[in-house]
Amino acid sequence: MGKEMTAVRYVYGIAAAVLLGGSAYSMTGGEVAQPVNSNRPVPVAGAPESFADLAERLQPAVVNISTRQRVEVPQRADPFEQFLRRFGQPVPERNGGGEPITRETGSLGSGFVISPDGYIVTNNHLIESQAGDNGTVDEVFVVFPDRTEYEARIVGRDPESDLAVLKIDGDNLPFVQWGDSDEVRVGEWVMAIGNPYGLGGTVTAGIVSALHRGLGRGNAYDRYIQTDASINRGNSGGPMFDMAGNVVGVNSAIISPTGASVGIGLAIPAEAARPVIDSLIRGERPQRGFLGVGLQPLTEDIAAGLGLPKDRGELVNSVIEGEAADNAGIRRGDVILSIGGEAVTPDDTVSYLIANTPVGSSTPVEIIRNGETRTLNVTVGQRPTQEEMRAQLGLEEDGDGMRGEDDPTPEGAEALGMTIEPLTTRIREALRLPDDLEGVIISGVDPASDAAEKRLTRGDVIISVNQQEVRSVADVNEAIESARDAGLESVLLLIQRGRGRPAYIGIDLD
Repeated sequence: MGKEMTAVRYVYGIAAAVLLGGSAYSMTGGEVAQPVNSNRPVPVAGAPESFADLAERLQPAVVNISTRQRVEVPQRADPFEQFLRRFGQPVPERNGGGEPITRETGSLGSGFVISPDGYIVTNNHLIESQAGDNGTVDEVFVVFPDRTEYEARIVGRDPESDLAVLKIDGDNLPFVQWGDSDEVRVGEWVMAIGNPYGLGGTVTAGIVSALHRGLGRGNAYDRYIQTDASINRGNSGGPMFDMAGNVVGVNSAIISPTGASVGIGLAIPAEAARPVIDSLIRGERPQRGFLGVGLQPLTEDIAAGLGLPKDRGELVNSVIEGEAADNAGIRRGDVILSIGGEAVTPDDTVSYLIANTPVGSSTPVEIIRNGETRTLNVTVGQRPTQEEMRAQLGLEEDGDGMRGEDDPTPEGAEALGMTIEPLTTRIREALRLPDDLEGVIISGVDPASDAAEKRLTRGDVIISVNQQEVRSVADVNEAIESARDAGLESVLLLIQRGRGRPAYIGIDLD
C-alpha cells in the first residue's frame, strides 16, 4: 500500500473449524431435516449470484497511481578516505565534486475518479515526500484500465485523515458516486477494486467484518470499516463499494503479521472522507471541531481511582489556555460524559464527536467534577494542524539534580513502590520543566511495583493524587492514606513527563 502504516500491528489469531456430522435437527419443527443435494446451488438471501456486472461497470473509474521522487542518499564513510586522513594524506575528490547523491524512488497505489472532469480521490501517504520534509512527491501519474496515462497535479491533501485529491485534464471520464457509510451493516457484501502489488484492475469481494474499528491513534479519524475482502499493498487509496456500486469507504490500511492480506482490511468511511474531499476540492482547509483538551480513556485502574464505571466517558488531563474548553470552564480532572447529547464511549470518542460538530456552534458538554454532574455550553473551535499540536519533550536523565540511587533515602519518601522527593528549583532547571510546574519528583521506582508496570520512571513529576494537588512527600502519603480509608482499590496520579502533556495513571494500593 505505498508506504502503508509505518508501524505494522501484529495480530495473532487461532481459528477453529468445527464440522458437525450426522443429520441436522430442525429447531422449529423438531423433525430431522432431509438431506440436501450438495451439487444443487442453494440460494442465500442477500448474496449476489455474481459480481461480474458490478465490476464491469465500476472498473473503468478506478485508477492506478504511481509517483516519482528523487531523494538524497546518505553517503557511507569511505574506509580508504579515513585511512588517508589518519596519516595526513590528501584525500582525492569524489565523483561529482562532493555533490549529494540522489536516487529515484516512488510508490504505487490506487484511486478513483469522482467527477467527469477528472477529480481523483486517493490516500495522502501515497503522495507524501519520502524525504521526511512534510512535502510531496515530484510527479504523480494516473493510469486507467485501458492503459491511458495522465500526469496529475495535487489539488490538496490532509495528513490527519490520510486523504488527498488529484486532478487530471479530461472530459467525460468514467466516475463513481459516494454512498452512505452510515447505512452499512456488519455482514453486508462489499467489493474492493485496486492495484495490489502493481497488478492493475484487481477485484476482490467480502463482507463488512466490523464497524468503528480503531487502531488506537485516538484522533477523529480512528474509525474504520473492517472487511475480509482481500486488501494488499497497492490497494491503498482504492474504493470499497456496496452492492449498489456506491463508494462506502476508501481502502487505507491492513492489519497483518506478514504485510500481506490476512483478511483484516480497513477503509475510511465515506461519511468521514467526503467532507474532507469536498473541502480540498474547494481549496479550503477541512473544518474540524476542537475543544483544546488532552484526553484519556477511563481504563479500569483510572476508573477505580475515580470511583466511576470504566468505558463511560473520557478524562481530561490537560486544558489549552484560551481554547474552547478553557473558555467554557472545563478543567483538568473533569470526566466528559457526553457532547451534544451523544454519549462518549470507546466507539464515539470525544475527538470524534467534537470533530464532527460545526466550528463556531454552541454545544452542551456533560461532565463529572468531584463526583457532581454538570453541563457546560462550549463554543466549538477550529482544530489546529498536526504540526501546531505536536508537543515537544525536554527530559534529560543525566545531571538532573535529583538524589542519586545510592544516596540515603529521606524520611517518608517511599510511596507505592516509588521514591519521591520535593521538586526543587535545581531539579526543575536540570529537567527543563515548566517554571510554574508544582509537585513532587519521582527519583526511583521499584521494578517489582505496579508503578513500574505502569511505566512510571525516574524524572516523572506527580502533580496530584486523587485530584488533590501535592507539594510535598507528606501530601502524597496523606492522599494515599485517605484513599485507603475510603476503601478505594487504586489511586489516581497526575503525572508530568518533561514538557509533554500531563497524563493520569492509576496505581494499585496493594
